[in-house]
Amino acid sequence: MLYEIKNDKLSISADTFGAELHSIKLDGKEYLWQCGDAWKRYAPILFPFICSPKDRTYKAGGQDYHMAANHGFARDSEFTYAGSTKNSVSFLLKDNDVTLAQYPYHFELEVTYSIKGSKVTVTNTVKNTDEKAMYFYLGGHPAFICDIQGGKCTVEYEKNEHIVQPIPNGERTILDGEKTITLTRELFDYDVIMKDHPASKAVTLKKSDGGFVKLSFPHSDCIAVWTSTGNPDAQFICLEPWTSVPVYEDDAFEDIENKPHAIKLAPEAVYTYSYTVEVG
Repeated sequence: MLYEIKNDKLSISADTFGAELHSIKLDGKEYLWQCGDAWKRYAPILFPFICSPKDRTYKAGGQDYHMAANHGFARDSEFTYAGSTKNSVSFLLKDNDVTLAQYPYHFELEVTYSIKGSKVTVTNTVKNTDEKAMYFYLGGHPAFICDIQGGKCTVEYEKNEHIVQPIPNGERTILDGEKTITLTRELFDYDVIMKDHPASKAVTLKKSDGGFVKLSFPHSDCIAVWTSTGNPDAQFICLEPWTSVPVYEDDAFEDIENKPHAIKLAPEAVYTYSYTVEVG
């Protein structure tokens, strides 16, 4: 079920299914990619994994577990509406038989969207309701409307960055002490452009129509930029704030307890992860 909140400038809507944003409008102009055949998502939540371990399989407590889909199960789970205020709306996911078959922890994941002026703040709160420590990865995957044909759109990092992308038989340099990437579809032929431990705490998508999307990620250890290359109708760019590099980077460690980039959360402890989207 969709819920909408708005102020005099901004309106957003989010669904109980996946607790996923479906719209970000400023003065009636839509900024969020509106799903479609080119990519059938809007802004999925990545939990308890970012991407997938090898063969979607890992160990926890010495037992084998298999994830049903990429990026974990939150994006395909029905959340409960957890309440709203004039400027915020919240959704809640608790462990259940489906999650426990893939991920052996009792937890609560609350997602809150709040608005102020032309900004949306996304707050993810994980509570460990288990008697043992739990391990997870967490991230956002919002897609923003962008006509990337013709090299007229850019992604600008807050600070100079050095970004190298793996390619078959080597690697290529995306940024070498620079801030700005000029976007083309071919740039993503080798998948995501990812920066671990960025100097920046914000990136700005500057669109060919003069609009912009600024994503601020003060709590992220990794920022990714991505679009689909398989369909020219994929007129969007994803700006993805992640708690860390994807789980596949930790495949040398089969047990989730030993994966170096997984967040460890003690029993009854709470972990909060947030980022902000400003549009204009």
